[in-house]
Formats: sequence, structure tokens, C-alpha cells
Amino acid sequence: VYSKERRRSLTLTTSVSSPYCCCNHGIAFCELIMFMQAQDSADWNSDDDLDLQIDNYQSSPPSSPPPAVPSSDELFATLVDMGFSPENIARAIDEHGPNADTVVIIDAISKYTVNCEASSSKSKTIDHFLAMGFEEEKVIKAIHEHGEDNIEEIANALISSAADASPVIKEEEDIEWSESDDEKYANFLSSDDEKVSDSSSENGNQLRSLMNMGFSELEASLAIQRCGTGEDVSIADLADFICAAQIAREFDEFHADPEEQKPNVKKRRIEPRREPRSSAADDEPLRLPNPMIGFGVPNEPGLIAQRSLPAMARMPPFFYYENVALAPKGVWDTISSHLYDVPPEFVDSKYICAAARKRGYVHNLPISGRYQVQPPPKYTISEAFPLTKKWWPEWDKRTKLNCILTVNASAQLTNRIRLALEPYSGEPPESKKKYVIEQCKKWNLVWVGKNKAAPLEPDEMETLLGFPRNHTRGGGMSRTERLKSLGNSFQVDTVAYHLSVLKPLFPYGINVLSLFTGIGGGEVALHRLQIPMKTVVSVEISAGNRNILKDFWEQTNQKGTLIEFADVQDLSNEKIVELMKQFGGFDLVIGGSPCNNLAGGNRVSRSGLEGDQSCLFYEYCRILDVVRETTKTMRRS
Repeated sequence: VYSKERRRSLTLTTSVSSPYCCCNHGIAFCELIMFMQAQDSADWNSDDDLDLQIDNYQSSPPSSPPPAVPSSDELFATLVDMGFSPENIARAIDEHGPNADTVVIIDAISKYTVNCEASSSKSKTIDHFLAMGFEEEKVIKAIHEHGEDNIEEIANALISSAADASPVIKEEEDIEWSESDDEKYANFLSSDDEKVSDSSSENGNQLRSLMNMGFSELEASLAIQRCGTGEDVSIADLADFICAAQIAREFDEFHADPEEQKPNVKKRRIEPRREPRSSAADDEPLRLPNPMIGFGVPNEPGLIAQRSLPAMARMPPFFYYENVALAPKGVWDTISSHLYDVPPEFVDSKYICAAARKRGYVHNLPISGRYQVQPPPKYTISEAFPLTKKWWPEWDKRTKLNCILTVNASAQLTNRIRLALEPYSGEPPESKKKYVIEQCKKWNLVWVGKNKAAPLEPDEMETLLGFPRNHTRGGGMSRTERLKSLGNSFQVDTVAYHLSVLKPLFPYGINVLSLFTGIGGGEVALHRLQIPMKTVVSVEISAGNRNILKDFWEQTNQKGTLIEFADVQDLSNEKIVELMKQFGGFDLVIGGSPCNNLAGGNRVSRSGLEGDQSCLFYEYCRILDVVRETTKTMRRS
């Protein structure tokens, strides 16, 4: 009886030395070797099972003596038929000699193949997952198990592995997510964040806290590097910064329709229009407010009714620009300087609806007379999803969800949560609760049954973001595409609150130039405010998103004109002037350029506003300049 570990070598030796396979039955030899490769990791029930399966591959003995072991040419051809590369076969034969045992040749080829696969870290698939912070060894292992093309299964396996390896958090006092500010949330994660014993202790505490939340060490380190440390940067800010990075990593290369990909995208870099401000005060980077409520929100005190705009920003048209608040240092200073020195208004949508969404808005709109769109958004999770109340455990104190992302938790993760809770008929131990709560916060899980936590469905995301139900459903949009589009969209209730000041100014309708339209968050906000849209010129690269806006336009019986362009770089200055003369100008220029290169965790293309996607911010500036100058000319004439 041979041990399980020796069966492969035994079987290979048998196949080579057997005259029945090597000579009269070359095909059987190939089949046997391929069979052994496929069964190498199989769970054999007994030695009899192995012997029986080998016997099935052997033929009856020949009537004449067999010739010797095949020549090197025959062996070469046989190994090529088995699927080995000619280069590796030739290398193995050169290294061990033409008369070497076949087992030695095959083992050498196998080693070359493994080494070749392990050294392919520059492939797009491995680079993609390395950029997400996964360990190279685990990435290569997952690719071996699931195949390089099965991106979703690889991602699920890596996420499962990372969750299984997450350290157990020390027991601490639970603090309610919704009613705590960012500093309290930081204390929930680590009670040592503010105890600095040396120059590196604060970074170490923040790093440990982020890793305890389930983020990788790479993601945590990059967030600390980009955002800095100190009292002004809380753990919650760092966590949201990593989430912003995850928004940028939306599997474009692996999930996009090949027909929609544009391999030769024009990349036009526009030089800054004005010199950077040079005073010492201006060199200080912008600091995010806490709480992040801008000039005020409907449900919070501290409303500001007046502000002083720079003179350059007071001329028409109105403009409204949005992007992620947690961008690298200096980005919002640059954005502000290119938009007529208007300071950004930072707002976290958790103060308006049931989900967080930290964004910066640069605009020249009035801030007096704002009002909330009706019906008002649901303010808590239980209000937004009342059916979850029945199953929501008392120890899960969340009343708000985190930022809506473009990816969802895997089925393996939700199954691990179920398995972690099932052994306990009552309240689970503190360590189990902490693990489950962290995963629920990280992936926006809600309770849909006993011990059953589930990710949000696209229609639930539509509700949280203020869109009509089924806004993104159908029309050729897959579930993955819906998640991607919703994760990159406006929070409609927040935008509507800002745009509400336009209703008395344009009672008979408004002409809108919508750049980077996405799924039409600005248009939905204006419709919900009952501001007639006389003309909307929309520019959006995604054909699926353009169809969503077109369907919304028809389904809501809009009376105005909708004109759609695909590429903002194709909207020339001359075309803008032509459109303005055709429709009498634009009253509002609205949009938010891609945030892909602004995310701190994007180590592959984290180049700020000079990145291939985020540099399109300068296209917004170019188009706005043309609209402003043309408006001035049209008014004079």
C-alpha cells in the first residue's frame, strides 16, 4: 500500500515503465498522464480506487516484445500533444539530456510552468488585484484556482481570504454609528489613536485601526500617506478615503462592454489659466469641516444664509461642479483656483438622507432660500427599508449606511456572517458582534432574515440616492453596470437642496449644459424640484447611461429638448457657440468630472488632476469659459 503523497510518482513511474503504454498505445500514454495531472489533487477514497482507474487506462498485453522507451523526438511530440509549451519541453530536454527519465522531464516542465505563472505579475489581472492591496501570493493562487478570465470568482476568493485573516478586535464599548460624529467613530475603532508616544505611534495606531476594520495594510498605509495624520484626520476620514479609492476601482477593464471601450481615447491636457496663489495662507491646504454640512442642511443647526463670491464668479451662467471630498492634498485648491476662486462647499449626505456621501461642490448659486425637495428623503435605515426592522439585531446600532460603492459584498462573506451567528440562540459574544458590525459597515449590509445580512440591491440604492425606482433597470444594463453607474452618481436630494434656489429665478424653464451627466442626477433633481427644463445638452461617455437619461426624459413626459453627446472632448468651442445661439444660451452648467485618479488607494494611476480620467476637469473649465464669454457677447449684442 502506497501513501497518498507517493501515488503521483508511483503512477508516473508505472506509466513510463509499462510497455503497454509507451509503445503500442501512445494515445493511452498521453491520456494516462493527463488523467494523473487532473487527478493529482483529487481526494482518493482508497488505493483500490486508484488501481481500478489506472487499470481502466491500460490495454491488454501485446503479443510481441515492446521496443525501448521512446526517443527524444517521440517524447517531444507526445509532450506537445499533452499541451506543454515547446519552449519548456526543449528547455527540460536540454537541461536533463535526451535520455533522461520521462518523469524527470515532466517534473521539470511543471516547475517551469509554475515559475512562469508566478512571474506573470505584470499581467493585467494580477496588476489589478495588486492595486487593490491583495497579496501577490494569494492573487496568483486564486488565479490558478479559478482561471485568469474569471474575475468575479477571483475577487470573491480574495475577499474571503482577507476576511478570514482579519484580526479579532479587542472588546470595546459599542457606540451608535448614526449619532456619533467622526471623532466618536474613531474612538470606537481604537482607543489609542490620540496617545502619541513617539513620531510613529500615531501612524501605527491608525494603521492598526484601519486593518481591524478589514482594510488591507497597503490600503491603510496609502490612505495615511495621502491624507496625513493628526487631529484633523480621523479614522473615519481615512476609511472614507479608502472607500473613495474603491469607487475608482470599478472593474472597467473586466466588466465593460468591449464595443463601448475606446482604445484610442484623446487625452488633451489643458494648462492652468492662472498662476497659483502665492500667499502663505493660500498655500495651506483646504481642511474638511466637521460636521460636513456646508452652508447648512435641512436637519441640522448652523444654517448660513449669506456668502461673498469673488467678482469673477458673479457673472452668468450659474455653474455647479461636484467631486469626491477626500481627494489628495492640493486638489481642491486647484479646483477652486480654476473655478474663479470659489471655495468648495463640503457636504456629507448622511445629514440629508440615510446614506453617507462626502462630496465637495464648487458653485456660484445663491445659498439663501434653499428648501428640501418633496417628498423628503428617508433619514434612517429603518425608514428607508422598514422590512429590515423585524430582523435587525439590537446590538447593531447603525441608523445610517456608508457611501454607496460600485461593488458589492460576496456571497461567501454573507455566508460567513451567518455561520458566525448561527451557534448562538441569544446575543453572540462581543468578538463576533464586532466582526459582523465591521463587515456590515464596510459593505453596507442590511438584515433580511435571522442571521442573514445582505448587500443592497440596485433598486434599494436608487431609493437611497434619490432616483425613481427602476431608474437604471433594464434597457440592456446588467446588474454590474447598474452598481457602477449608481456608485458614481449624484445624491439627488443633496443636489436638489442646492439647486432649489433656481426655481424662483426660472419659472418658465431653464437651459442646462450637463457635462459628465452619468445617469442624470442633475436632471432628476430639477424634475423633482418642478423646474421646467427647456433644453438639456448632455455629454456622457457611457451609451448605457445615455439611454437611461433618454428613457427618463420620455417616461416623465418632458416638454423640452434633449440633445446628447458622447465625448466631452468632442464638444468643440465652435459647437458650444452654435448651440448657445440656437437655444439662447445656457443658464446652468452642471457636472462632475471622473474621480478615478483622485482616489488615494489607486496606486496604479493615482496622479490627481493630471491623470488620464480626472484631467477631464480641465475640459469642464474650458467649456465653462466658452459659455461665459459667449454669454457676455450675446448680452452685448
